[in-house]
Amino acid sequence: MSLEHFFLTRKRTEDFCKPLSVEDYTPQIALHASPMKWQLGHTTWFFETFILNKYQKDYKIFNKSFSFLFNSYYNNIGDRLSRDNRGVLTRPSVEDVYAYRKYVDDEIELFFNQNDDDETNALLEIGINHEEQHQELMITDLKLLFFNHPFKTQYKPNGSLLEDSIDNEESKWITIEEGIYNIGFKGKGFSYDNEHGQHKVYLQQFQIGKNYVTNDEYIAFINDGGYNRFELWLDEGWSWVKENNIKHPLYWDYKDNKWYQFTLGGVEIINPKSILGHINFYEAEAFARWKGMRLPTEFEWEIASKHFNWGKRWEWTNSAYLPYPGFKTADGALGEYNGKFMINTMVLRGGSVATSPNHSRNTYRNFFHPHYRWQYSGIRLAK
Repeated sequence: MSLEHFFLTRKRTEDFCKPLSVEDYTPQIALHASPMKWQLGHTTWFFETFILNKYQKDYKIFNKSFSFLFNSYYNNIGDRLSRDNRGVLTRPSVEDVYAYRKYVDDEIELFFNQNDDDETNALLEIGINHEEQHQELMITDLKLLFFNHPFKTQYKPNGSLLEDSIDNEESKWITIEEGIYNIGFKGKGFSYDNEHGQHKVYLQQFQIGKNYVTNDEYIAFINDGGYNRFELWLDEGWSWVKENNIKHPLYWDYKDNKWYQFTLGGVEIINPKSILGHINFYEAEAFARWKGMRLPTEFEWEIASKHFNWGKRWEWTNSAYLPYPGFKTADGALGEYNGKFMINTMVLRGGSVATSPNHSRNTYRNFFHPHYRWQYSGIRLAK
């Protein structure tokens, strides 16, 4: 992993923030959506904590309070700011956080110009991938923030270019024959520990859609009373619908006999042939049931993925996020990265239009609680 990749990643994060006003950096609209300023600090804290503070001789910490403010969930590191209070950080200032980033960037460059070993290079690679994950979260968190603004403000003119507006292809089905298949990452290149432990699974013959579900397909579900028919929903999903008075996907609105959606470029008329997005597992499962079909398992998705294009929407699977055979949580703080979240979440596969370039792969296991829908998540059906 090169310093060039490190600096390109750091620059991409800051380039995304260029259209923002200083006031845009601080608000936290939901528990699961972090402020821009906190994410700028947290991704910097990661490099400082796991590389510089541990390996750089006589390293001087930029600000001792930042370890408390910008630690996310690493109990091994120590106490941290509660997640719901990230939006109260009017201080440090945005200027201070950018100074922190510059300071750590300079120290990383100095360190890696003097050190070149497998252990620290592996940590640099993890840090880069960690920041790429947060780049996607910055896009989706900011979109949720701007959507909740009284005037549904825009990120920038033409901000909807971050959305996918390309018409879906003609619907087709791919048949995968019964057999025993290898699952999991194997080979060169970066991967997370939750992808490791390649193992065999038996799959019965199945079919999987070559394309994503489109907006017009989902509108048909709505028009057929999809959000009012309890028989289509898992019990927990139906409770979520009723308790939150859900009528349509996140960011959608129906007025003047037309469907609209909020994008980073503002409110736009929905293109019915475009790919559906921003739905949660409950909605995806209910739609599949309405169609008389189902969601693929993550194993079916992985084996079939070489036969279709993916990467425009995270795709809900019908697989709980669980460890692969032989999975062992690593020692130390980095062992908290994935393993401890293997409870009450569902696996999504693929990637999205908000995913950083070259960040995903067909063995990548994303995971979220089933009620979350602020990510660019969609549906691919199986039968």
